[in-house]
Amino acid sequence: MKYQNIRRAARSVTVGNTVIGGQAPIAIQSMTNTDTHDVKATLAQIRALENVGCDIVRLTVPDLAAADTVFALKEAGVHIPLVADIHFDYRVAIACAERGVDKIRINPGNIGGEEKVRAVVDACRAKGIPIRIGVNGGSLEKHILAKYGAPTADALVESALYHAKLLEKFDFYDTVISIKASEVSVMIAANRALAARCDYPLHLGVTEAGAREMGLVKSAIGIGALLADGIGDTVRVSLTADPVEEIGAARRILSALSIEGQSSMNVVSCPTCGRTRIDLISLSARFEDAVKREGLTDLPLRVALMGCAVNGPGEAREADIGICGGDGEALLIAKGKILRKIPEADVIPVLIAEIKKIKEKM
Repeated sequence: MKYQNIRRAARSVTVGNTVIGGQAPIAIQSMTNTDTHDVKATLAQIRALENVGCDIVRLTVPDLAAADTVFALKEAGVHIPLVADIHFDYRVAIACAERGVDKIRINPGNIGGEEKVRAVVDACRAKGIPIRIGVNGGSLEKHILAKYGAPTADALVESALYHAKLLEKFDFYDTVISIKASEVSVMIAANRALAARCDYPLHLGVTEAGAREMGLVKSAIGIGALLADGIGDTVRVSLTADPVEEIGAARRILSALSIEGQSSMNVVSCPTCGRTRIDLISLSARFEDAVKREGLTDLPLRVALMGCAVNGPGEAREADIGICGGDGEALLIAKGKILRKIPEADVIPVLIAEIKKIKEKM
């Protein structure tokens, strides 16, 4: 089954070789955590992100010296779109535009006044570079914070629209907006409200989400809820971990929603109960390890690992391939058709072999 809901209508913004918005695939982003002044380390991390399927990568550019890294990365042949994350100094944003960056991320409120924002806009327009407005609870303007008393969803939306209108004042519409919050419910509410009030493409993320497990849980709830509503055009799963892990996490969220064209392997397995007569817990863990080892995780397949005959046949009927456990054995089922019985010890190698056969036909 494929994800059938209708995407929110958003204008398209081109970032390097990637389109955000419209009906383009949802772009997966990450951010480097190297010292941007260290070209070698930053390049190595970007290459690693490229290799796992990152669509867009952001890097912090704190000063003019770091802006030179953007040029060096482009000279090194980096093809993935680069986003320069700028705070406080508008001159750094202009320097990045001149050095070939593909998008600028700013919070217009901390750049230093309308004329400086205009200077950034002019530089981006001249180079065909879009701007991402980034708003979060820690960067609200004083007058908005005073009005609402806290970084509420309404406060975040007002800030985002205030900045979008500022860019519009300078006749700039090549804009992406992100509203992020560490409180998942606030992030969801703010993005739903924003989506109803503008047609700019939206970048989704739960900021400061945490380490691997909690970060993935929070991000899956926040990003997943919005994507299920048809809201969101690009995502970043923020983890206190190696940035490479953010790409796999984002893919797992997209896959769990069965978003057409962007699904990786979706493994459906039951939680087991007293009816289970095979070691399904161990089998499931070993299957996931085998899939990773064989490089099959990105295949858009539904695989069912079911423990007994109660829900097993029904779930397996919806799967491209799967098993339904018996007493020390399992039925191998593909598209609702029983292929044969297999001993429990052979389940993993047989499933992997069948998946490889499917892959050859894709």
